[in-house]
Amino acid sequence: VQKTVLRVLHCQLEHNHLRARIPNIVLILTDDLDVSIGGMIPLNKTRKLIGDAGITFPNTFVASPLCCPSRASILTGKYPHNHHVINNTLEGNCSSQSWQKTQEPATFPALLQKYGYYQTFFAGKYLNEYGNKEAGGVDHVPSGWDYWFALEKNSKYYNYTLSVNGKAQRHGQNYSEDYLTDVLANISIEFLQYKSNYRPFFMMVSTPAPHSPWTAAPQYEGQFPNVKAPRDPSFNIHGKDKHWLIRQAKTPMANSSVEFLDNAYRKRWRTLLSVDDLVEKVVKKLEVRGELANTYVIFTSDNGYHTGQFSLPLDKRQLYEFDIRVPLLVRGPNIKPNQTSPLLVANIDLGPTILDMAGYNANKTQMDGMSFLPIMIGKGNSSTWRTDVLVEYEGEGHNVSDPACPILGPGVSECFPDCVCEDSYNNTYACVRTLSQAANLQYCEFDDNEVFVEVYNLTADPFQLTNIAKTIDQEVLERMNHRLMMLQSCSGQSCRTPGVYDSRFKFQPRLMFDNLSPHRSRWRQMLK
Repeated sequence: VQKTVLRVLHCQLEHNHLRARIPNIVLILTDDLDVSIGGMIPLNKTRKLIGDAGITFPNTFVASPLCCPSRASILTGKYPHNHHVINNTLEGNCSSQSWQKTQEPATFPALLQKYGYYQTFFAGKYLNEYGNKEAGGVDHVPSGWDYWFALEKNSKYYNYTLSVNGKAQRHGQNYSEDYLTDVLANISIEFLQYKSNYRPFFMMVSTPAPHSPWTAAPQYEGQFPNVKAPRDPSFNIHGKDKHWLIRQAKTPMANSSVEFLDNAYRKRWRTLLSVDDLVEKVVKKLEVRGELANTYVIFTSDNGYHTGQFSLPLDKRQLYEFDIRVPLLVRGPNIKPNQTSPLLVANIDLGPTILDMAGYNANKTQMDGMSFLPIMIGKGNSSTWRTDVLVEYEGEGHNVSDPACPILGPGVSECFPDCVCEDSYNNTYACVRTLSQAANLQYCEFDDNEVFVEVYNLTADPFQLTNIAKTIDQEVLERMNHRLMMLQSCSGQSCRTPGVYDSRFKFQPRLMFDNLSPHRSRWRQMLK
């Protein structure tokens, strides 16, 4: 009997030891945090505790520079043309019933929970239309989550509703009880304290910051009094050789617009100080509990941002580096500190990488991305890594003219008082962003009457001041057009092949947009 008891105890200890070696994973996702115009500067603790302790990927891009499509790409590991979330509206498939039925069951958290023995925790902004009564309201808890603390609708800091495991919890405007970034930090710490110690965990914390309305915590309201948006070479410059939406911006910007964007820039930085505190609290809690060494911590954003570039006051949604490039910092088991990788990474890679960390083969899924875990731990082959990624965006606009700006006609949105509009229904484009030892290029095509093309050589022109579409070699144009069409029709494994071109292919941008969604077809009818 004694031998049997000892054998059982030994098996249990061995089982627990194996379980203990399965890593924990934390994903901290910010909202609208750029990397190109100084967004990481206020995050001193984050850069030290994650970046300096691990690896930084300066060439990280999003599949779409808008919250809902980008978040859908993170969760599914798919490009927008495969998960079909095209904008921030319910009609655009953002947290719609169709999304819930077809995509949520195959997200990486659902796979971690189902196959990886993980306990899963979510806190913060999920998708912009989450909680919409037409799609189940806050009662709906997506597949894959054991603990669910999700914000109803879009980013807020006060006066919001959380779905707490499917039950509405309303918050007011008392700082100590309701400031959302701090509430998320406290919920996260509580989870780490009381979760099961016998199962690995995946924790996703999705902050409202630095998204509008840019409400800082009281103790940070006076910070950065003299900071202004950076006056980089594209600031307040007319984009004369760009798509019509960029060309309609007024240069120089009105003084009121410049004052507004500088003020917004300061406010954004102030909200990030609370994110920095959240990161510190989570990392310190893991350290105190003895779990930090066995935990991957990932920090990133859903899209970038601009403040005055090409005379656009502020927003995202454009194809340029400031909107599509995001921060990515990772620390964890077997990742050496103070590393920087130049390789091209996309947010569709987060799901496959996290599954790889958990020991699950992402090739069993329909994901378009690829795991960069081998790169981080020194076992990857950079020569076989991808050389390009796809960026897709489908513009939004109102089918009636903006009363303040009737001259622009119907089809525009996100308009400022001086009639500069940040989006339109035909601000619809697809780009291939190429980065290799031989090339640092971006090639984009628009679905508009001009079938407009933009091409940038970012080695010679890092601020994308000069569109070289009309001067570049025709053969290069044809190759990039073909590659773009291949990526726009790719799925799964075919999205991960290094650049493949066919010299017999002729330059036909219009073909790429032939398969219009019903949403866009309706637009076409309304605006005829």
